[in-house]
Amino acid sequence: MALAELTPTPSAAPTFGGAAPAGERFLTVTQLGRDLGITARTIRFYEDKGLIAPQRAGTTRVYTARDRARMILVLRGKNLGFTLREIKDYLDLYDADHTQVEQNKVLLAAVQQRLALLREQRGSLETTIAELEDIERQVQAALARHADAAKRVPG
Repeated sequence: MALAELTPTPSAAPTFGGAAPAGERFLTVTQLGRDLGITARTIRFYEDKGLIAPQRAGTTRVYTARDRARMILVLRGKNLGFTLREIKDYLDLYDADHTQVEQNKVLLAAVQQRLALLREQRGSLETTIAELEDIERQVQAALARHADAAKRVPG
């Protein structure tokens, strides 16, 4: 599933403990965390960074399907190596342009930059791995020669 396919949609204000608009279900921080496999502290961290903005029912935070979708995008973005600033900029574009044209342009540019960086890093990793494998062979050969020499010494 593509990052852009998970773009959240606007939702109505919550009615916690009562009938949700259009069948929408609301989650507590604990429920959302369990649903996404993350801690409540992680959710609050992303809330503090302005990536999600849950509604309140009294003193209880309630999370909508939109908040859940935004959290999925945040977690996926982090797993793909995007910064919180990049993720926030991407999410904020949805609120400004519901056609998603600008959002998709920004996403495409960010993905292309990330791919270029990862390809460069892959090249560096392949070079490092080749050097380490060469050293490994040299050390194994030296140890084998040492073991052979030790066997030949009369004891």
